[in-house]
Amino acid sequence: MEHGPLGTFDHPAGVPPDSPGRSRRLFHVERRVRGIRHVPLARGLEGETVRRPEGYRLHDTSAGGHAPMEAGAMSRILTIANQKGGVGKTTTAVNLAASLAAAERRTLLVDVDPQGNAGSALGIRRDDSEHSIYEVLLDGLPLADAVRKTELKFLDLVPASHHLVGAELELADVAGRESRLRAAVEPLAPSYEYVIIDCPPSLGLLTVNGLVAAQGVVIPLQCEYYALEGLADVLKTIELVRASANPGLKVDGIVLTMFSPNNLANQVADEIRKTFSDQVFQTVIPRNVRLSEAPSHGKPVLLYDVTSKGCQSYLELAREVTHRFGAGGVA
Repeated sequence: MEHGPLGTFDHPAGVPPDSPGRSRRLFHVERRVRGIRHVPLARGLEGETVRRPEGYRLHDTSAGGHAPMEAGAMSRILTIANQKGGVGKTTTAVNLAASLAAAERRTLLVDVDPQGNAGSALGIRRDDSEHSIYEVLLDGLPLADAVRKTELKFLDLVPASHHLVGAELELADVAGRESRLRAAVEPLAPSYEYVIIDCPPSLGLLTVNGLVAAQGVVIPLQCEYYALEGLADVLKTIELVRASANPGLKVDGIVLTMFSPNNLANQVADEIRKTFSDQVFQTVIPRNVRLSEAPSHGKPVLLYDVTSKGCQSYLELAREVTHRFGAGGVA
């Protein structure tokens, strides 16, 4: 157990706290994109050191978990969407949610991806829960009844289910099928500062539900050529949803993920920043082995290796998100 820049945390098993490369120092993310300076990452989301004697690991992962917010607080509902697989969508959803929770922002992560990877990355295996988002969408179960606690005090999860594989067919004949998730999220959203929805890698009915329920979309974009082609499809779908079901939907930001310092990645990043300018987050998520390892241990990278470049990058992204939307997620 050690007091780190975000509070009290446990070192991963087998890694001595004073071993080389694990000292509590600021990390630099290698940003070779032209026009972006190399910037040291902040220790915390607000720049201060936060210490909590009790830590923030909760070993009770039973149902429930949300706590009432202060009167007047507002929530921000963000959907993480990209129809292209393997771009770091679930990694971004999980680690952004965990980083917001580490800053004591009450956060709810809703997993509507049939693969259920967001839950397993938080130590809650798919189908281990009595209730899931499937019962919420198909049976009208209140969302609060499907909420599970996680190891992070301020992070709750609504897990997925393997039944979601056929959910789009089952929803096809349901009235208001594109708004089922919004109807479920709205009553519970005031209990949280951020609600993050992880969508499947497609533009089907589950993703449409995520877009209709959201106030904003965060698009993870891998720095490669094919990702540019996929981005056009995502933006077209967002426009269709905005025109038909959710006029207030915004693109809250594009986050560059899996960045490697090579010419192609630099060119893609330059093109994206030139085209979308301030809609692109300044934080770049690098390729990082710790980010890849963390899900196999059932932990967000914050609890697996807080000093890794991947973790520090998501902490910086969360800091950008909180600064962009202000206190309580207000834009």
